[in-house]
Amino acid sequence: MTYPSTYPRILPNGEAAFTVEFGDAVDAELNRRVHALDGSLQQHPLPGVVECVPTYRSLLVRYDLLAAEGDLVLAALWERVVQLFATAPPPETRGETIASGSGRLIEIPVYYGGEFGRDLPDVAAHCGLEPEEVIRLHTQPLYQVAMLGFAPGFAYLLNLPESLATPRLATPRLRVQAGSVGIAGNQTGVYALSTPGGWRIIGRTDLRLFDPARCAPFLVRAGDQIRFIAAQPDEHVTGS
Repeated sequence: MTYPSTYPRILPNGEAAFTVEFGDAVDAELNRRVHALDGSLQQHPLPGVVECVPTYRSLLVRYDLLAAEGDLVLAALWERVVQLFATAPPPETRGETIASGSGRLIEIPVYYGGEFGRDLPDVAAHCGLEPEEVIRLHTQPLYQVAMLGFAPGFAYLLNLPESLATPRLATPRLRVQAGSVGIAGNQTGVYALSTPGGWRIIGRTDLRLFDPARCAPFLVRAGDQIRFIAAQPDEHVTGS
């Protein structure tokens, strides 16, 4: 099969994987298509496919070399992509909400500012807003979990208001506590684990985003929807 040179396209990725690319930008519509294909492959798996990993603009599809031939996986995968485009909503309805997928809705209570959100004053100053307005704007959208990375369970979220875009820290911190909510550029995200990080931390949740005792240890999955809820000042937010 000839690989298309325009989007969408499927490219080989190692001996037992393909990458389906829908574009080359961070875009809500591209990400919607990534998760639509991922959802289709979860509901109706292709023979031999063992894992799908979504990103902002592409889907990595891994298959078992012993269970399937690459050419057969490629042909079936391309047919699924063609079907996806054939059933895509008309352009005038796209972008009404990026949270239109089949993911779960997860409400995350956040204590903003103070010791839990040390960068909130800096974000407010950079944006020319009062801290209370930053909190109000940050809790307004319904966010789409575009993908997980750079550390296990870290959720990259789409739909941050443009007025809150703030550069990341010039020097990353050696440790950011689990549950921290941050802003970097035009993105917002949530740390599931305590790791180094360079995002501007504006708050923290005591919701357990990682629990090794759970069947699915990480609470948030790519494709889910998240709504942040401002916790009251007298509510206790625990560290991790």
